[in-house]
Amino acid sequence: MLRLSPAGVGLELLCLGAHSDDLELGCGGTLLRLLDELPIEHVTWVVLSGDEERGDEAERSYRQLLDGRCEMEIHLKQFRDGFFPYTAVPIKEFFESLKTRTRPDLILTHHRDDRHQDHRLTSELTYNTFRDHLILEYEVMKKDGDLGRPNTYVPLDEDTVRRKVQLLMDGFASQRDKSWFSEDAFLGLMRLRGIEAGAPSGYAEAFYGRKIVI
Repeated sequence: MLRLSPAGVGLELLCLGAHSDDLELGCGGTLLRLLDELPIEHVTWVVLSGDEERGDEAERSYRQLLDGRCEMEIHLKQFRDGFFPYTAVPIKEFFESLKTRTRPDLILTHHRDDRHQDHRLTSELTYNTFRDHLILEYEVMKKDGDLGRPNTYVPLDEDTVRRKVQLLMDGFASQRDKSWFSEDAFLGLMRLRGIEAGAPSGYAEAFYGRKIVI
């Protein structure tokens, strides 16, 4: 096991998503595994855009996922969806403020080559702000067809896979009319990554680890 913090000290996680369901989509299973298997002391959960409905969904999902198992802090921002690169100054200022609020052992953020402009800027600002941290970039499927070749995998058992899918389907009613928002789509991507990872259950989530220092 790779220890992310000294023995006996709980981990601090920083989870960054451009939209209300991004974290659950990209790394929900991994977060469930971390909470089940490692001492987590504090999670800072950031959702950068969303109206009142999506903000409510994000908060309910976040509380259900973490289930009171650690200290929790959530930031629900309302930066304009789809316009991040064109309104970047206040988003950058918010990221700078995060440096004074958290000292994460692990940061989960968007893939830096994601075709969605909001995802991409979120990743770029993560690296601009946190230069000496362990950062894993998760993937979010969509119509852009930009899924790549990740290099870091987290195998998931079938129970964790079911919990992740249920969390998404129960938590984000506002997204159910999207053609890609379906159980079979979620399972399909985890199944593909599970094959690549040789996961015993056949399921995994995948990440890009651009610089990992052990």
